[in-house]
Amino acid sequence: MNVEQFKSEHVPTESAEPFQLENSYTLDVAVDGSVMAKAGSMIAYSGDLSFTGRASAEGGIRGFLKEAATGEGTPVMSVEGSGHVYFADHGKKVQVLELGADDSITVNGEDVLAFEDDVSYEISTIDSLAGSFAGGFTNVFLEGPGYVAITTHGDPLVLEPPVATDPSATVAWSGTSPNVQVNRSLSDMIGQESGERYQMNFEGPEGFVVVQPYEEL
Repeated sequence: MNVEQFKSEHVPTESAEPFQLENSYTLDVAVDGSVMAKAGSMIAYSGDLSFTGRASAEGGIRGFLKEAATGEGTPVMSVEGSGHVYFADHGKKVQVLELGADDSITVNGEDVLAFEDDVSYEISTIDSLAGSFAGGFTNVFLEGPGYVAITTHGDPLVLEPPVATDPSATVAWSGTSPNVQVNRSLSDMIGQESGERYQMNFEGPEGFVVVQPYEEL
């Protein structure tokens, strides 16, 4: 294709929605006020915007995301002003959810990309997984109304409980809570570590669980 064809095929699209996908891997957020996002996820922006890191529990979270290699927290950032900002995260696919006033979802901290400022959030850690994940398993409870963008390695699979999942492949859950158990039949593997040693068991008649075809240690 020539240059004009290339430009016309990949130019950003216009939409009335505040969160929209430009492609499977890039989120376009129309900012008019403020939005929260994963630190370091901005790839481009236009307009009058400012980016501020959050490093305390008041309005932001130190340790919002956990680095498996170091156990150190990576702060979120607040994007403020008026314009468009484009987010991406290491080529992972972006999934956009619109939460209603009665909707909520819990997301693995590593898989949260962005959410509207009106969405309430709370950070917690599953300490029983601390032996498998540096610093434990950090997750983010998000409650609507508002838009939320999460990321997955490849196409996600949405399952209904009862179901057991590998923690390192578990992206999010809603309407159910996990009970962590150890698979004793795999606990004696000499010189090897297996994510299947730990299982997140989701029970109950309602809710759903999101997994990805990738183990994110």
